[in-house]
Amino acid sequence: MTTSPQETALPRTAPGGHPQRWLILGVICLAQLTVLLDNTILNVAIPSLTREMDASTADVQWMMNAYALVQSGLLLTAGNAADRYGRKLLLMSGLAIFGLGSLAAGLSQSPGQLIAARAGMGVGGALLMTTILAVVVQIFDDQERVKAIALWSTVSSLGFAAGPLIGGVMLNHFWWGAIFLINIPVALLGLVAVAALVPESKHKAGDRPDLVGAVLSTIGMTAVVYAIITGPEHGWTSAQVLVSALTGVVVLGLFVLWELRSEHPMLDMHFFRNQKFVGAVAGAILVAFGMTGSLFLLTQHLQFVLGYEPLDAGLRTAPLALTVVVLNFTGVGPKLVLKIGTPAAIALGMTLVSAGLAAIALLGGHGYGGMLLGLIVMGAGVALSMPAMANAIMGAIPPEKAGVGAGINGTLAEFGNGLGVAVLGAVLNSRFASLVAVSAASLPAALASADSAAEKARISDAFASGLETSQLVGAVAVLAGGLVAAVLLRQAERAESA
Repeated sequence: MTTSPQETALPRTAPGGHPQRWLILGVICLAQLTVLLDNTILNVAIPSLTREMDASTADVQWMMNAYALVQSGLLLTAGNAADRYGRKLLLMSGLAIFGLGSLAAGLSQSPGQLIAARAGMGVGGALLMTTILAVVVQIFDDQERVKAIALWSTVSSLGFAAGPLIGGVMLNHFWWGAIFLINIPVALLGLVAVAALVPESKHKAGDRPDLVGAVLSTIGMTAVVYAIITGPEHGWTSAQVLVSALTGVVVLGLFVLWELRSEHPMLDMHFFRNQKFVGAVAGAILVAFGMTGSLFLLTQHLQFVLGYEPLDAGLRTAPLALTVVVLNFTGVGPKLVLKIGTPAAIALGMTLVSAGLAAIALLGGHGYGGMLLGLIVMGAGVALSMPAMANAIMGAIPPEKAGVGAGINGTLAEFGNGLGVAVLGAVLNSRFASLVAVSAASLPAALASADSAAEKARISDAFASGLETSQLVGAVAVLAGGLVAAVLLRQAERAESA
């Protein structure tokens, strides 16, 4: 990886990169794991929060959404700030803000205080998620970067798998605030380690910050994500959702126009002329779409169709994450990516994700065995496709814009996550409503209003059919997205070779 003359030089060893790169990767992945664990643990803590803080349903939703809204709105701005002012500085700032937010959350006495603390944690989370990937790009050379990014992406799966288990154990022995306070020693350890080990790097070009672009991107992304989050609750045609979505689209349009005319743009729109970048962007959105949408459906499948309790249901989705962890920590995933190339790895990975979704839809309706097979196949696909696409995005962007690249990657993941839940949830509800004439908004409410056992069975069968349909729609979308991304990336590689 070449270094721009305007980029602060990093200590290198030939040919591998920074001499302490693997130790640094371990430190920053520990910080990332803390952020991811916190979100999955919070899902398990919702009953305790509802009971002990007398929180309403709306309060609980905002405890979850405040973090996501703030983080998704700030990702691009955080990445740009890291490139401009220093990735090490912003990484340390993110750890400090996340630690202080965790302290405030753990000591909260009311739902409002906890919601405000979660918003503060979202600021720290945005800084961490962008600077971590940017630092990885800076300290590893081209040959080892695929393996490093694979390990980085594996941390997400590890957090997903371990979160429910750790949360359940902690809540059995401590009060709910402990799930936040446990972040503080990890944040302090991370601060010390980052200060001692991580080299500073920043892009010196464009000393005047793009404040207008930062404001427009933050408002636009927050409005779009808010519409996606609240759509299932308020209805997609409600004024609240439509106004938020329209505001987001208009403001993001203004952001694009501003960036095209800005002398020092926060996001260079010419990136979108790069086929390699566009292919990776398309794939990243669709793998997030399929993954998050399918997991949203899986939790309902396990609880409402197969009858598992919430914690048991969470644990039974763990094989997907554990498959990703095993394949990437043993190096199988990165080695295959390097052997067959990024386009082929994305095509194969997304095909496996699609096949896993189809297996869950067609074989998981009457027992966990078919679902387990689908989860393992999906995990193998994610282990191949996610690192390959993240590497493709970062490889298509100049090294001096690594923070912006990480911000784009995170923003696409957030957008795909929300879109997956929204679209596949809408398919589920539409299919369910077409099969049974019920006015209830959820399966439990519909079952409660049923007059007989036969009607309850009919309602349950209709819901299972809706799940199957929506999972198959997700499978088709993921397969199509993977093939499109692979074709675009292959064409880009051929053009570069020519």
